[in-house]
Amino acid sequence: MTMRLLLLACLIVLEGCASIGKAISSAAASSAPLSSGYRIVAPATVSDATASQMIERLARADVVFFGEQHDDPETHRAEAELLDAIGRTGRTVVLSLEMFERDVQGVLDDYLAGRVSESDFLARSRPWDRYATDYRRLIELAKSHHWRVVAANVPRPLASAIGRRGFRALDTLTVTDRRNAAREYVCPPSDDYHARFMESMQTHSPAGGPGPSVSDSLPTAMAERFYLAQCIKDETMAESIVDARVASPRDAIVVHFDGAFHSDYAQGTVARVKRRQPGWTLAVVSAVPVADPVVAPIVTQSAKADFVIFTRRAQRRP
Repeated sequence: MTMRLLLLACLIVLEGCASIGKAISSAAASSAPLSSGYRIVAPATVSDATASQMIERLARADVVFFGEQHDDPETHRAEAELLDAIGRTGRTVVLSLEMFERDVQGVLDDYLAGRVSESDFLARSRPWDRYATDYRRLIELAKSHHWRVVAANVPRPLASAIGRRGFRALDTLTVTDRRNAAREYVCPPSDDYHARFMESMQTHSPAGGPGPSVSDSLPTAMAERFYLAQCIKDETMAESIVDARVASPRDAIVVHFDGAFHSDYAQGTVARVKRRQPGWTLAVVSAVPVADPVVAPIVTQSAKADFVIFTRRAQRRP
């Protein structure tokens, strides 16, 4: 799938444009499901949507959340195209990323300003393993447009410490290190997000760790501590988003990319932005890789997001 600036402009200026990327040329002026590439749906109305309808809706938001599947190449292609399309609306764009952590904001700023080389930036910023293929396009797009980029997440060692010791780990930090986590955190142990997280722990191992034992029962003390680590990530990203938006021009729109669990169902990071700024308009997009976007049922995505982008699932990468 090649990306052309002219095709991406179609997302904004042509009514009825029905796809992102290569499907634009073959499905323009049609809201029917795509025969290949992406398919955009609106779960609230259980209907397909055009790319122009989606961008028009997103462009009215204060914050847009794009929930990704980290290992899906088509999702990352859609992210770059969507970010470019939002940039063409004329709003001041602020790019926010789960994939970079607060303590590397300085070197990220230096790279965007041209004060350090890309190799130096990468050596000092702890990029995710697939940065070159998955996230470099976002950073380079922001750099070319002089957009602010927010390293939104809490540093991984700090999140891991909370996962082991709970929030008392915050009490041992220096003043400087404490600034790398949210000033305020609210982690209720009985809301829907907590329930969804605990359910996920039954079928998914903790990041990089072994799978759960058949003898495990939930809730467990370990799972509860993992939830606190998840919560501090959400709280820190939400605070980073709000601080960046408040410090930006009044017309600014923050586009935040995270793992879909953090933003699906307007929970996680989304709910924590809403708690801080209840008057803001928030919009959620979620990418869902499927075998065939054309026949993927919309009803299974109920309430997940304002828009779901079905992508064609690639073979799993090693």
